[in-house]
Amino acid sequence: MKQSKLLSVVLIIATMLFILSSSIAAATCWKGFYYLQIDNLNLIEETGLTREEIKTAYSEMVDFCNGVKDEFSVGKLHYSESGKDHFVDCQKLFTLDLRILGISTCVLLLWAIVRRFVKVRSSLILGHNAGFWGAACLLVSALVLTGLGSINFDRTFVIFHTLFFPGKTNWYFDPRVDEVINILPEVFFMRCAILIVCVLLLECTVLIVSDLVLRKKQKEKQAE
Repeated sequence: MKQSKLLSVVLIIATMLFILSSSIAAATCWKGFYYLQIDNLNLIEETGLTREEIKTAYSEMVDFCNGVKDEFSVGKLHYSESGKDHFVDCQKLFTLDLRILGISTCVLLLWAIVRRFVKVRSSLILGHNAGFWGAACLLVSALVLTGLGSINFDRTFVIFHTLFFPGKTNWYFDPRVDEVINILPEVFFMRCAILIVCVLLLECTVLIVSDLVLRKKQKEKQAE
């Protein structure tokens, strides 16, 4: 069976992109994660809005950011053109993540299907497959970034926006004008970050453990 190093690199990159994009999508697409926190964040008391008004505003905002709807809206809440422009920028990032998720999923699924019919396999690196290395590399990176971010989340929050919205200041919302920020306290974004990390760690752990178990079974079989 011929082994391909290039195929290994492609699969490692596809694995990393799939894990990262799916972890982000868990936070950006799962509306229920936000709905579960409405009471915990005291949003009804803090904003004077009803639960349904809060849910409608959030749902419309998320649908716009994910490209589900073309026109920006946040229920009955008021917003400025500057605030709207920020969500247009967010839409570009959200939809980019979904495209990356779609492409990486297709690559991995396609390989899972065609590998049965071709005489080429991805090369093992130090005895481990591409899934293991993709997960391991991403896991180490995530742990380092999480450690740095946990030191000062406020600073990390600012750095994130500076990097992904270069030259823009429209993410500094005035709650009197862009009322949507009143239903999006910073602690919610922190919890979104925690959700992303948790999903990423889970996916990485599954791939790493699966590879280790497979390697162990193969060694036991060879020893028989």
